[in-house]
Amino acid sequence: MDILSNIALGFDTALSFQGLLFCFLGVLVGSFVGVLPGIGPLAAISLALPMTYQLSPPIALIMLAGIFYGAQYGGSIAAILLNMPGTASAAVTCLDGNAMTKQGRAGVAMFTAMIASFVGGNVAILLVMGFTPMLASLALQFSSADYFAIMLLGLVAASSLSVGSPVKGLLMVVVGLLLGLVGTDMTSGMERFTFGVLEFADGISLVAIAMGMFGVAEILVNLSQKQRASDVPVGKFTMRSMLPKRDEMKGIWKTLTRGSLLGSFVGALPGSGPAIAAFMSYAAEKKLSKTPERFGKGAIEGVAAPESANNAAVQAAFIPTLSLGIPGDAVMAVLLGAMILHGVTPGPLLVTSQPEIFWGLVASFWVGNIMLLLMNLPLIKLWVKMLSIPYHLLYPAMLFFICIGVYSIRSNVFDIYTTLVFGLVGFVLIKLRYPAAPLLLGFILGPMMEEHFRRALRLSRGDYTTFVGSTPSALFMAITLLFLVLSLVAVFRQRSGKRAATIKAEG
Repeated sequence: MDILSNIALGFDTALSFQGLLFCFLGVLVGSFVGVLPGIGPLAAISLALPMTYQLSPPIALIMLAGIFYGAQYGGSIAAILLNMPGTASAAVTCLDGNAMTKQGRAGVAMFTAMIASFVGGNVAILLVMGFTPMLASLALQFSSADYFAIMLLGLVAASSLSVGSPVKGLLMVVVGLLLGLVGTDMTSGMERFTFGVLEFADGISLVAIAMGMFGVAEILVNLSQKQRASDVPVGKFTMRSMLPKRDEMKGIWKTLTRGSLLGSFVGALPGSGPAIAAFMSYAAEKKLSKTPERFGKGAIEGVAAPESANNAAVQAAFIPTLSLGIPGDAVMAVLLGAMILHGVTPGPLLVTSQPEIFWGLVASFWVGNIMLLLMNLPLIKLWVKMLSIPYHLLYPAMLFFICIGVYSIRSNVFDIYTTLVFGLVGFVLIKLRYPAAPLLLGFILGPMMEEHFRRALRLSRGDYTTFVGSTPSALFMAITLLFLVLSLVAVFRQRSGKRAATIKAEG
């Protein structure tokens, strides 16, 4: 009965007027962002964050989460119709989705993507409902040393499993940790690394970093690539033209089940995310298929597998974020930061002490997925028309709203300058192929890691063995060490391969 009462409490929040309104706004903005290539959910959430300050914490999180999973729905539209993935996780959908469009089966591909997204999202929601409270109750028994160890594991895993060089990822984590030290020490009250700048006494603004690194930087990158708007004619989509054949419908249910479960598992792991889940699901489905030669040529399973996996991964990413307070990727880090800015303490106590927030958010996932399913099918033509917006109009408008949003937080012009500086830094990092997401993870987790690190040492009277003194902390430290070793091995193999290729070319 307890879980039923909690679910009822959640739907009471999600089905309120504000809950429905802002859930709809979130998924609507998310779909729009997903359709437009080059923006992404992270920039959209960073832009929307200041606009949620007047909202209650449950409603604010419902809206921001809706942008995240709504972008996964929208990303498949441009991928299928135009071979332009709106999000990174939709890139693999291009392979068979666009091939189906060229065969005159765009409606079938769109319908399959929507159903796959809906199924994947709902499977993951069930897992969130089951595993998050269980993990939270287990985490209540963790000590400060255990929390430090699991946060360290999350940072190392996120940097080593992210796309690109693991060494660059670890370096960016360290930079994020250092930025998190700027401000007033909560224990001694002394200012640290402010260099006499009064505005840094309260630390660097999370919103300024997020908007700069993932909003301004993305705008600069897209402008440097001189992207132009595309005006692609879209035909009429009738419901009859969207329905797959009967034998295809029977065949894809196993694909949807496998993709949803695999995506949920991958999404719950730190540092993975929907893009990795989509590629893994596509590869697994091709491997299991009796006719793998169809993949890449318009196989309906090639659309169902990645779309079910990436949406499941997005929903499952809330499991470690809500239960442990450990974000798995940059988007979850921003959502975690939004919770902190709204006065919500993420972690195991969230489920028990503020059930209306947790269960309201979970219930909104059901509502949002139904909204997306009903909304996106009729609006396909409208979403594609959005691609005709000239970039020279779209990006200056985004930059204007970014500056307004940052200024509205503390009414401080200095925050706008900070945003622009981090935008330039983010642009340089992207050009040098340094991942910016680990920096944001380090910045958000850094203060919490420091707090648990110092508390553990105080309780143990300066004994550093306390970090391997219990079973959980010893296990987390061992897994962290394993990730570091695997990262070094990967770097060594990569350099050995380049050296061998160079010798072979010279020979």
